[in-house]
Amino acid sequence: MHPGLDTGPMEIIGRINRCAALLQQAEDAPLRRAGLSRPEFDLLGALRRTGHELTPGELARETFSSGAAVTKRLKQLTERGLVERRGDSRDRRVVHLRLTDAGRELVDGILPAQLAYETAVLSGLDGPEQGELAALLGELLGQLEGRLGVLRS
Repeated sequence: MHPGLDTGPMEIIGRINRCAALLQQAEDAPLRRAGLSRPEFDLLGALRRTGHELTPGELARETFSSGAAVTKRLKQLTERGLVERRGDSRDRRVVHLRLTDAGRELVDGILPAQLAYETAVLSGLDGPEQGELAALLGELLGQLEGRLGVLRS
């Protein structure tokens, strides 16, 4: 086809996409049992991890999600009584979010099983390999967020 072209980038992107597709197909069993999607759990986990209220914008940055996606997920999580909203006393346009007691209990109950599941998924890689992969993916993600934001505009 094009013998002079370096297809290395296509191999990397293809493998990342295939990994993502397989992980999505497998679903996160502990999350599925709790009736949560991975993106919903990521929002709850971010609120739990930070330990303080976050605005929707902060939550979007914390979870690498779009504002629209966060808004949609927050509506569902609020309706389920897992997250509560508090208006800002100085600026009515600002909303602060925090876990309810039920949300905190759910995250704390799921976390051990979820970590065990993710450990099993990554068990084919040893500790240093996992660290290297996490660092490389983090670096790629940071570059993509900057670059793709510019390419989209």
